[in-house]
Amino acid sequence: MDKKLLGKVIVVSGGTKGVGRAASEEFARQGAKVVIGGRDEESALKSIRIMRTYGSDGLFVHTDLLNIDDCKNLFDKAYEKFGRIDGFFNYAGVTPVSPLDTCDEDTFDWVMDVNFKSCFFCCQQAIKYMRESGGGSIVLTGSAHAWGGQKDRAAYACSKGVLLTLMEHIAHNYAVEQIRCNYLTLGWTPTEGEVSLRISQGESEAELRQRASDILPMGRMLERTDYLEGLVYLMSDSSSMMTGSTFRITAGEYI
Repeated sequence: MDKKLLGKVIVVSGGTKGVGRAASEEFARQGAKVVIGGRDEESALKSIRIMRTYGSDGLFVHTDLLNIDDCKNLFDKAYEKFGRIDGFFNYAGVTPVSPLDTCDEDTFDWVMDVNFKSCFFCCQQAIKYMRESGGGSIVLTGSAHAWGGQKDRAAYACSKGVLLTLMEHIAHNYAVEQIRCNYLTLGWTPTEGEVSLRISQGESEAELRQRASDILPMGRMLERTDYLEGLVYLMSDSSSMMTGSTFRITAGEYI
């Protein structure tokens, strides 16, 4: 196999769950060394064992995204271990039910701190280290909710909207340093968090999938594997002239 990410070092926040975990393993399969930031060490170590079967390697750094020092430490440890940072996939995020007319301050602060504040300071660190290796690729996880959002996702929608601004800010101001930033708009995916939320609302995973298939224009929910080729492209040299783009993989969903 032609390994499209051979020699690269990629940091993934939220790399122990969902699309973040699948992407971490695929990045390694494509030749990258991967640094996983998250809290589930057991999950991360399983992924790292898989990475080593691909002839690559990984590192787990326990990261509490509510602690900005942890965000900085994630990149420091990545650089100490592998000597460079070429990519950053900001996957970590939370998606609580939070309508504008009932959202409390604690929920608002939690969503904005995890989804935006931590990403802001992770990007700060990514840029710092990418400069040393002549550039790199940052991918921010977006959502169709960023363009207004459904009624029960007000705080979440705002957090994803501000990430769109952050992406464009980085793209406009750091291209001269060969540091790229793009916004990957994810679709409706049955991740652990989404399934748990729906179960708490009295809906099984099977019922969720059926409901989604009736709503989504392309007829089914997205699986975490649906994003992998796009993510590899965004992290690879094949997209070296691509920055400031909104890359939609949503099964035709517009909110």
